[in-house]
Amino acid sequence: MLGGLRDASPRAVGPYRIVARLGSGGMGEVFLAADERRPPQRTFVALKTVHGDLADDEGFRSRFRREIETGREVSGRYTARLIDGDADGAPPWLATEYVPGPNLEEVVRGGGPLPEPAVRALGRGLVAALRSIHHARVLHRDLKPANVLLTKAGPKVIDFGIARVFGASTMTATGKIVGSPGFMSPEHVAGSEHVVAASDVFCLASLLCYAATGRGPFGDGPLAAVLFRIARAEADLTGLLHGLREVLTPCLAQDASSRPDTAELARLLADEDPADADGGGAADVPWPAHVIRDLALREAALEELDARLGDIAAPGLHDLPTVTAPRRAGAVGRRWPSWRPWRFWPVPGSAGPTRPDGGRGRSRAAWRPPGRPPHRPGPEAVPLRPPHRLRTWTNSAAPTGAGASTPRPRCALRAGGPGPCTSPRAPWPVPPTTPSWCAGSRTAAPRRSG
Repeated sequence: MLGGLRDASPRAVGPYRIVARLGSGGMGEVFLAADERRPPQRTFVALKTVHGDLADDEGFRSRFRREIETGREVSGRYTARLIDGDADGAPPWLATEYVPGPNLEEVVRGGGPLPEPAVRALGRGLVAALRSIHHARVLHRDLKPANVLLTKAGPKVIDFGIARVFGASTMTATGKIVGSPGFMSPEHVAGSEHVVAASDVFCLASLLCYAATGRGPFGDGPLAAVLFRIARAEADLTGLLHGLREVLTPCLAQDASSRPDTAELARLLADEDPADADGGGAADVPWPAHVIRDLALREAALEELDARLGDIAAPGLHDLPTVTAPRRAGAVGRRWPSWRPWRFWPVPGSAGPTRPDGGRGRSRAAWRPPGRPPHRPGPEAVPLRPPHRLRTWTNSAAPTGAGASTPRPRCALRAGGPGPCTSPRAPWPVPPTTPSWCAGSRTAAPRRSG
């Protein structure tokens, strides 16, 4: 069930909001977290964090990183989906699909062994989970009652903490035992490097014996005695019904090559309906009444928590992430248009726009009319050709003689005909003769040479 947060519990990990505590172990704690990044829908996840002393161990971080990578490879109807994780975070964490159901160990301890139809349905779902795990070329290596959650649609396998990819080198020392005592295989006892796919089948058979009888097939007691019975003795199937005994006996063989594979085990666990052979019959699991009540209570508690958290506020404008386009390769800065938009020319008949400093005419200052970008001037500032191409000359011939002043050029753009040029640039010498295009000719103005 959902527990309250402690004073030392985190309130947020990564992008998730911590809302309740689910449990703890030797390696860390498990919290119920809410993902509120997609309003108005709120998604709940089971978020596992690592203790601080273990987070400082680089070897443990490597193992935790491998657990995240292994979880991403596995997907199926009867496995808890891994959503996200960060092995380099502070603390390291991973988030998986939240399953609002009890684990098999809690069910058996609280209500006793399961009836045979429920055990068969449980076995079909677990076989389907193992098939999806092995299909991803992964070994679970720790299939035990605490790692199996029960739901209305069937079981869910969780916790790939000591799982290993086929052919990968082991992360433990040579000869070190992995797994949980009582639910190991002879290959587990011999060493982690000897574990194969048939070892998961052995662990599955031990788990189904526990679900049907309330105890493991190799008993309890000191660890050394339990490991010896697993490696050398025959399984104790006392109290197991005859139909289940015929199915589970070959799965508990000492020789791994003598055990059936997952496809054969699915066929042995199937009921009269052949459709059950692929695990599809576990959709309507005949769980006992106390399991149904427990599932209803957990779902009601989750709905109450969701209502208590309230609606998710939509993010404001300033809460949205900023998306920046990637910089082009070789780009060194902003390129201005070739026509230089800050140079403009007064419109005929107007005094022209005024610069911030009070001057008129063109300016290199970053002036622009209000409400318009600097690279697109409006009608108040019409960009034209350079000033020396806009001038014309007077109709009188150039004066001669000493002391004669040079007449000023006329501006053809001035309203009402030629007049004094308003160009701030100094005029060049007037040609000796009046050009023909000055009197209204449509021919193009001559270009200035030199």
